[in-house]
Amino acid sequence: MRMKLPYRIPQKALIKLKDKETGYNPDVLIMDRQNLINEQLWNDKSTLIHGESIPLVVEVVSTNWRDDYGYKLIDYEAMGIREYWIVDYLGIGGFRFIGHPKQPTISIYQLLNGEYQVQQFRGKDLINKSLIFPELNLTVEQIFQGQR
Repeated sequence: MRMKLPYRIPQKALIKLKDKETGYNPDVLIMDRQNLINEQLWNDKSTLIHGESIPLVVEVVSTNWRDDYGYKLIDYEAMGIREYWIVDYLGIGGFRFIGHPKQPTISIYQLLNGEYQVQQFRGKDLINKSLIFPELNLTVEQIFQGQR
């Protein structure tokens, strides 16, 4: 039986922290349609300010990997975004984030008691621990190769 989830992936959306002037434009943002009534900036600016409206953010690592593992991680956690995936398909993040030797890694940060807890997946590891998508059942290789 498939669950009907209240989520949507907007074509463009900005995540703005309440106490900062700037925001983030994530690679993938899953938005909870039911919470949009609480988002004052959504209709005019495609901007979300409440973590409850954003169950999942995915960032694909590039040369600015420090932003993904640093600033964004701290800010998304502070906003209360329930799940944050860092997809490091080239294995370029720092050793303290993806280990040694560096290798392609998907880091899934889940908000538990107000703090992110991380699980990392590589190679043939099965990703089946998503709080947002509990039916997910793919390996890291399948995701990196675009398979189902």
